[in-house]
Parts: sequence; C-alpha cells; structure tokens
Amino acid sequence: MIAVVDYCKGNLRSVERGLINAGGDACITDNPEVIGGADAIVLPGVGAFADASATMLQTGQMQAIRAALAQGKFFLGICLGEHLLFEAGTEGADRAEGANHGQEADHAEKSSTSQKAVFVEGLGILPGVVDRIPEFDSTGKRYKIPHVGWNSIDFDPTCDCPLLEGIKPGEYFYFTHSYIAPDSKATVATTTHSVTFPCVVQKGERIFGVQFHPEKSSDAGAHVLGNFVRMVQENKHV
Repeated sequence: MIAVVDYCKGNLRSVERGLINAGGDACITDNPEVIGGADAIVLPGVGAFADASATMLQTGQMQAIRAALAQGKFFLGICLGEHLLFEAGTEGADRAEGANHGQEADHAEKSSTSQKAVFVEGLGILPGVVDRIPEFDSTGKRYKIPHVGWNSIDFDPTCDCPLLEGIKPGEYFYFTHSYIAPDSKATVATTTHSVTFPCVVQKGERIFGVQFHPEKSSDAGAHVLGNFVRMVQENKHV
C-alpha cells in the first residue's frame, strides 16, 4: 500500500487518484502507524514549510516517515513534499514557534537567496535549506513569483533515475511554487525561472522528490507516477 500523507495540505485526492490510475494501491492517511507500515510514502502538498513541519511534528508523522525511510521504504515528495526532504526551510519560519534564529542548519549548504538564517526543521534526509526563489535573474530581469505554469526540465539522458524512465529531457511539467530546493549531489533534473534550480532529486534507489506536480502534468506526470508505482510493485515481488 502507498500511503498518501494527510498533513492538512492540498492536492491529496488528485495525487491519490493519479497513483490509483497508474495501478497503485493508494490511500490517504494521517495515522503515523499506517504511514510507517506502508510499502511506500507519498508526501504531496501546497502550503508553507513551517506549517507543514509543525503539523507533522505534532502528529508524529515526521518521526514515522523518518523511521520508514531508515527502513528502506519508497518515498516520493511532491512540491512542498520535496522541500520537506531537506534539512530546513525558511518559508513561514519568521512566525513559527520553535524556529531557529541567527544560525545555519548544522550541515546546510548556503541557500541561493536568503542572507538571514531563520528556519524550521524538515525531515533532514537531504542537506541544505529550502529558500524563496529570487525575483530577479542575473541580468536584472524581473520574474513573477510565485512561479506558476509549464516548464521544461533538463537532465542527463544517461542518468540512472528510475523515476524519469521514459521521460526525455525537454519534457514539460506543471509548476506552482515560491520556494526552491538547494542544489546538492541529490539533484537529478533542473528547470529555470529567474535561476536554475533542482526539480527532481534522488537519494539512493528509493527516495525521490519533484518540484513539479505530476498529478497536474498530463501524460508526462502520469508517466512519472506510473514509474513510482512500478518500482514499489516490483520490490514487493522480489
């Protein structure tokens, strides 16, 4: 079973439906025990990093997901769910209880836009701080934030990323966001909106995150969800 985590953020039903249409056994749950016992976890969502982190910590979902990933469970983070894979985030941190002020996360890479260090914790699976996308590019051209619309993604076609199997560089996906993940060794694919930033990340063979919304990305998005479902199902038969 694929657990679609309900942490009071949107897009749950569309993600669940996309996984089921791809042949997956998916259900929405906010129960940490169900999340921990699932074969795979999908963390979708549209909203603020700080709010999501607080909810997940209070409900025990954060701890359950960390434990499940330590056990080798499959994971797909979508948009905010991708952000939460990282060590910390600045979105909403200035008003969050328990936010860390005046220091960088222990192993955080310097974020692309923020000079202040106010952040809240994420899952800590990947290093770095999720920060706001810059409003201006290097030439001074101004970009609309949030970034909403279809963007092509770029990646090495020889990369060994099973989530992108059957997807070609230049394929278009749907984005809606104001914050971006930091570049790291986990970056698999990128896109550009004022700056170039990661839009697909991977750790090991089972942990993935995407900045775009596959559930809103037509055939290409359905293909990505299908790849994730296939990985989970093939592992069950090993």
